[in-house]
Amino acid sequence: MSPRQAVLGIEHGAFFHGARKVFSGVSFLLDGASTGLVGENGVGKSTLLKCLSGELELNAGKVIRSRGLRIGYLPQEVPERLDGLTVRAVLERSLARIGAGGEDWRIDVLLDEIGVSPTVAQEAFGALSGGWQRLILIAGEARLEAPDILILDEPTNHLDIGAINTLAAWLTGENRLPMLIVSHDRQFLDRVTERTLFLRGDGTHAFKTPFLAARQELLRRDAAAATRARLEDKEIKRLERVAARYKVWGVKNAKFDKRAKATRKRIARIEAARAAPWSASERRLELGEAGIEAKVALRVAGLPVKTPDGARMLFTIDRLAIAAGDKVALLGPNGAGKSSLLTALARAWADRALHYDGAAPVRFNPASRLAYFDQSLRDLPLETSPLDYLMQADGVSERDAIRALAQAGFAFARIRDPVGLSSHGERSRLIFLKMKLLRPNFYLLDEPTSHLDIEGQEDLETQLEETDVACLFVSHDRYFTRAAATRFVEIRKGRLVEVEDAEGFFDAQG
Repeated sequence: MSPRQAVLGIEHGAFFHGARKVFSGVSFLLDGASTGLVGENGVGKSTLLKCLSGELELNAGKVIRSRGLRIGYLPQEVPERLDGLTVRAVLERSLARIGAGGEDWRIDVLLDEIGVSPTVAQEAFGALSGGWQRLILIAGEARLEAPDILILDEPTNHLDIGAINTLAAWLTGENRLPMLIVSHDRQFLDRVTERTLFLRGDGTHAFKTPFLAARQELLRRDAAAATRARLEDKEIKRLERVAARYKVWGVKNAKFDKRAKATRKRIARIEAARAAPWSASERRLELGEAGIEAKVALRVAGLPVKTPDGARMLFTIDRLAIAAGDKVALLGPNGAGKSSLLTALARAWADRALHYDGAAPVRFNPASRLAYFDQSLRDLPLETSPLDYLMQADGVSERDAIRALAQAGFAFARIRDPVGLSSHGERSRLIFLKMKLLRPNFYLLDEPTSHLDIEGQEDLETQLEETDVACLFVSHDRYFTRAAATRFVEIRKGRLVEVEDAEGFFDAQG
């Protein structure tokens, strides 16, 4: 099917989870272009993709699709049932789905293109990093199955810079497909998409431009609508005063009574035609902040960083000092040991410990209060409610927790529902909210923007800039790394070295 025939969309679509509205009034039509789907955490982007793919059914409206349309769909979460298969077996499944089971040479070509050796291809898929798993699944969907249209939900999550560049090259190459991509990676969206679709509580807004230009136009539309609403409010109040005067005068002269009725009809026409200007929910992401009196928040000297099983050395830190207010970006390709370092530092810190041992390789300031954001979100109890999760923090009452959730934009009707019903972005925001209540002054952040919407990323950038907390973070989001970091350290040839900026590292990744 040619790109011109690959048509997919929704007409007046709505979806409800029980009595709760996820989205409604959604209408759009995709074509041969690459389209980015953008929206706040929890607005229903992933649910919308599942409706398009056929995994879920709309409660109202209908899905529009070309006859015989073949959709390639990759959700956010990697299916656990693949863990026990080999890498090659996972790709063989893609060929089997299109009836090309005997064309194994296509797998060999793809593995060589990705840079996966024959030895790794025979290893268990579940033993690979999350980034490699996603890259292989996307390759299977896009390159082996060759669908008519490709739907990707957060395809860059857990990918390093090199893998993101490889993915972008695939998606924009000569064999490019019509696509719908949900992503919060601003630079990736601008590189691979031609159109942008914003999903909001007031419906969908489509633009024939990549994300950054589309967002500026949407902001201009919102500003114009707000201005128009203010003028309409002013005009309605003026007409109401006029109608009131006509009503009084109409007691003595019937012609004024007719004018009063005509004026009220004019008011009704204005009110019927007007649309309420968009007002985003107030849900600012904030970092808690406690002071550190001494300048240096952390000293590291002679620290060996090993694989999680301790079997292999990854790199060594000869010397590293992080001061209060430093925002340090940790650079390195997948597998270099970035997450292993953050885990090692988190283990070296213990609440209420004095951290005075001058001989220890990791020495935190005694006044340090550490918060650790783990990209896997594995410590978040999915069966617990957001309210109970926040109340686990020392000194946080139910009233405190309810107020904090309301200020962060969590709907009151949902704060007692299990966390597992929330989107990944909402789960990330919940972890940041609890960290704020703990009032840390040192943050270890492992891929903090993976699930945050773009507004959340910008809030986090602003908070890191405006607060005096110390922070060591890992991020494959180039836009965020450039905006948030004040220092850069890179894992290079078995050592941790300080570099002037991140551009050399980014360029080296392709």
